[in-house]
Amino acid sequence: MTSGEPDDTAVRVALWRALHLEVDASPPVFDDAIGLRLVAPDDDWRRRPDMDPDGTRGFRAAIVARARFVEDLVTREHARGVDQYVVLGAGLDTFAQRRADVVETLDVFEVEQPGTQAWKQQRLRELGYPGSDRVHFVPVDFEAGESWQGRLVGSGFDAGRPAVVASTGVAMYLSKETTAQTLRDVARFAPGSTLAMTFLLPPDLLDPADRAGLDTSRKGAHASGTPFVSFYTPDEMIGMARDAGFADVRHIAGTALGDRYFTDRPDGLRPSSGEDFVVART
Repeated sequence: MTSGEPDDTAVRVALWRALHLEVDASPPVFDDAIGLRLVAPDDDWRRRPDMDPDGTRGFRAAIVARARFVEDLVTREHARGVDQYVVLGAGLDTFAQRRADVVETLDVFEVEQPGTQAWKQQRLRELGYPGSDRVHFVPVDFEAGESWQGRLVGSGFDAGRPAVVASTGVAMYLSKETTAQTLRDVARFAPGSTLAMTFLLPPDLLDPADRAGLDTSRKGAHASGTPFVSFYTPDEMIGMARDAGFADVRHIAGTALGDRYFTDRPDGLRPSSGEDFVVART
């Protein structure tokens, strides 16, 4: 990643969300065209090998499924009175821009590396998106060992009130001890807080048809300088969350989101296996 630019993974996620709107049947599972505007790729972006409409169907579906799941969780918890939302590894997340109706009464804290975050803020200004007192950019230099919790509180987060915390597409890049520490950190949040975290399954737990795709993704991540370093069985991740101190822990298979969001689609789109959720409450 060049300083001051989003990493390849964040760009790919934004483009897959946009491709979902272009090539998959209506209605979309998740409607996000803003990420494409942020990235502003060359006109030939659809011809990238990782944008092949047929070859990336399952991955594209998994990406929009996890985004929809988190957004449904945030809006549901907000309706219950939770008014803080923390995005760990926010990348090019566009919740604050797409859901201005919710952000009127919800504080959003985007935690990300300083360079990526500065680039994103500049692009938002260039595109004319207004700032909001409810949207807090929290730059954290993880490589320098900065405390994200301290930065979070310094940005206006109220540790005495519950929050929803989302971490998607991050755990595979971190050591297991770093992820365990993140779980312990969030488990100390105020009672009534919820964490939704995705994790990658070991290859032998994937559907056989999806294993080649995972191998391709692993090689691509390694070549980009962001290798996958951690895989978890569901039982292992559940155990880590319980050991961290969460009172209520659930495992939600990524493929189960297919039943939730993709039933009866005319195009037969379904998410690939490989990335699951742990949802834990304090």
